[in-house]
Amino acid sequence: MKDYYLYRKAWRFEGAPHREPKLEKKEWQSLLKQGGLLVRNTYNFDQSAESSFWYIIQDSFNGLDGFSSNERNKIRRSNKTLSFKRISIDLLKSEGWNILKATYEDYTVSDRAMNETVFLDYLTECEKQDFDYWGIFDQDRLIGFCTVWLWLPDNCEYGLIGILPEYKHNNTYPYYGLFYNMNAYYLGEKRFRYVADGARSITEHSHIQDFLIQNFNFRKAYCRLAIHYQWWMKIAVKMLYPFRKILTLPRIKAILNMEAMQRGEK
Repeated sequence: MKDYYLYRKAWRFEGAPHREPKLEKKEWQSLLKQGGLLVRNTYNFDQSAESSFWYIIQDSFNGLDGFSSNERNKIRRSNKTLSFKRISIDLLKSEGWNILKATYEDYTVSDRAMNETVFLDYLTECEKQDFDYWGIFDQDRLIGFCTVWLWLPDNCEYGLIGILPEYKHNNTYPYYGLFYNMNAYYLGEKRFRYVADGARSITEHSHIQDFLIQNFNFRKAYCRLAIHYQWWMKIAVKMLYPFRKILTLPRIKAILNMEAMQRGEK
């Protein structure tokens, strides 16, 4: 099962979601024997029927013509006041953590234990894969970044994003400039089949996916979701599930949210 990797104790498919198959019992059991709490298996990518789980994708780029007048003005202002370009991982290693730390402190929900060591370990793992790294600059100052996982030859996923809060809340509109320039590069210049911004959020710590749907014409690519647990984890989820709306521990709540999505109840 070389196409799966362990992320935060959950096995996930390592590649473009349209390539993930439905796992047979012996396959997901093989993964659980290697550790982890669960296997997340998504399949039937971009099916026509709506479902309770999806990926957020964009599969077309029409330049500024695809935006409203208000959105075009924000993109132009962002490109005028900030610059967006691919950067080296070395720059991200040296300056990225302080930006990401400030980003997480600005979230209304904290769902992960993040520190500089975890961040640098993440970048070390990125070096083993095909990744791009984008920087947002105010003149020569790096004020934001985004990692991009390349699913070659013609797909990618926008990954970890960090932007200093003072820029998120002023009128430089860094998100507009960042996504416009990345879409222009991957969809317009590279002619990728689609770009993704991950699967449906189970932690709800960020509203970036809603932003992309409302402002950048991203859409939901519906799929099927199957979760396979360690036997004792399956029992724990079954016992806790009736209390999912009152439990507040972030990690437990996230797992129960995902279970509700599997059942079509969220």
